[in-house]
Amino acid sequence: MEVVVPGLPFRGRRRRGPADALDDETPAHVAGAASAAAAEVEPAPAVVPDLAAAAFFDVDNTMMMGASLFWFARGLAARRYFTTRDLTRFVWQQAKFRLAGNESADDMRTIRENALAFVAGRPVAEIVQAGEEIYDELMADRIWAGTRVLAQQHLDAGQRVWLVTATPVELARIIAQRLGLTGALGTVAEVVDGHYTGRLVGELMHGEAKAEAVQALAGREGLDLSRCTAYSDSSNDLPMLTLTGRAVAVNPDTQLRAVARSRGWEVRDFRTGRKAAKIGVPTVAVAAASGGLVGGALALRRRKLT
Repeated sequence: MEVVVPGLPFRGRRRRGPADALDDETPAHVAGAASAAAAEVEPAPAVVPDLAAAAFFDVDNTMMMGASLFWFARGLAARRYFTTRDLTRFVWQQAKFRLAGNESADDMRTIRENALAFVAGRPVAEIVQAGEEIYDELMADRIWAGTRVLAQQHLDAGQRVWLVTATPVELARIIAQRLGLTGALGTVAEVVDGHYTGRLVGELMHGEAKAEAVQALAGREGLDLSRCTAYSDSSNDLPMLTLTGRAVAVNPDTQLRAVARSRGWEVRDFRTGRKAAKIGVPTVAVAAASGGLVGGALALRRRKLT
């Protein structure tokens, strides 16, 4: 093999001119240049896929500060899908329900029935475009950096990473795409001819439904759930957390923190007291609604008008 040695800069004290370049080259200099010229450079090896293991992340207060649907609703209110007053009234009502602990079956049925009423008749493409804009405007800066690092560690290990959330699946997919994750499991709305009907397909992606979705995905993708990891802030997600071989409580509520301690689960808390106080109200209110904030606001508005 013929090796062409490139002229490399002499690193001694004296400045050289072109005429004396070869005279001042030392054996070490020539050897180094020859070695570099002969080296075969290949691309860095790609991560070896680990197709049997995966990670599942809740979104609200786990991946994102506060509730994704709250910020989505704020963005839609700014675009005049409904009024800020409607939104505020419903948030306050849900906060009272959560704090008093008196959500009735009728209340929750109304929330489910109206969960996606705000998109009824709207083209899917329109809502997706609005979701992309709202993510960039209101959500991007609210991603927990610490949780994002946890997700990246799984990706770096060749594992797939899914979000699992009660927020509409279209918005969940946008968040996953923006973060470079594999995909998302979210609440599915009925679509006919490219337009939303305003009805849900099944239930909200909440509680047991999250565990069912993860189990169904695991069966489809050949995942070994004993090798998977689930992350959440809420005791509502215990069905999902207990389904996987490893569970991590992220920014946990009081009940989940107690469960995590009793079971020896890892706890990661990226909040400060000031941040927790700042984001607590929208988190509590929207978590109580379990995905029905916007539709509930419109339901209240309809009742007021009739």
